[in-house]
Amino acid sequence: MTEAVYTEVSAKVEAAKAAHRRVSISGMLKFLGVSRSGYHAFLHRTVSVSRQRRESVKQLIRQIYDKSNQNYGAPKITRELRKSGIRIAERTVGTYMKQMGIKAQWVKPWTATTRNSDFSSQLHNILDEQFNPESPDTVWCTDITYIWTHEGFVYLTSVMDLYARKIIAWTLSDSMEVSCVIDTINKAKTHRRGSLPRIIHSDRGSQYVSQAYYDATTGIERSYSHTGYPYDNACIEAFHSLIKREWLNRFQIQDYDHTYRLVFEYIETFYNTVRIHSHCDYMSPNDFEKLYEKVAS
Repeated sequence: MTEAVYTEVSAKVEAAKAAHRRVSISGMLKFLGVSRSGYHAFLHRTVSVSRQRRESVKQLIRQIYDKSNQNYGAPKITRELRKSGIRIAERTVGTYMKQMGIKAQWVKPWTATTRNSDFSSQLHNILDEQFNPESPDTVWCTDITYIWTHEGFVYLTSVMDLYARKIIAWTLSDSMEVSCVIDTINKAKTHRRGSLPRIIHSDRGSQYVSQAYYDATTGIERSYSHTGYPYDNACIEAFHSLIKREWLNRFQIQDYDHTYRLVFEYIETFYNTVRIHSHCDYMSPNDFEKLYEKVAS
């Protein structure tokens, strides 16, 4: 039905209601050029099994999509559907999502922010882009990112355990002082009950070449990204990009307290605990670590 026809039909119905007259079905069918037999066939038509299944799958897709805070795309939703015993192709899921008007959050490319250091000749890349350690607490990586609020920038410092891509510590601050980095390192140690990694990797920012950082990481091999090449620290850089595009960018963030609530909600109630990760065989970081502990024991 075209918009013009729909408008005219609606006007006729409203006019009949205003005059307290019953809407004539026969008159409407004649106006629309629809036979009475065709109308009755439509009323008694049953929905096909394939269409019922399609609509049922779409409902599940919507549920998974909403549960992921509207972040998952077709690959992750396909995995979740298959976990439920539904056999479906990723392309089909993508087609359904397009029909439903939903999609994964767009990835904005991140750019290099690493600068050279006066101590660059002493800083070595021990990690060398080996991002897949075989056990937890083998490699930690850390970085700082900025978050804009209406009251100015605040800064998120995170420590990730590379084994499960889990954020094991984070702090929020209104400055980029080295003390914020040290606080985050100490939180990671506490969370891991004193366990130290073999390697801790960072960029060459001033906080990470300070004496305070050296003291806080005693007993750990310090690894640094190559100058102007942040891909050496890609995992933690990717996480900071992820938290912004999947969550923070949706809000008009007011101040430090508002930022803290949002960061806490994303990391502690979604990213570490619920969000599936392709690196973790489509498990959450917490579940991936638990599986390791179960197998190791």
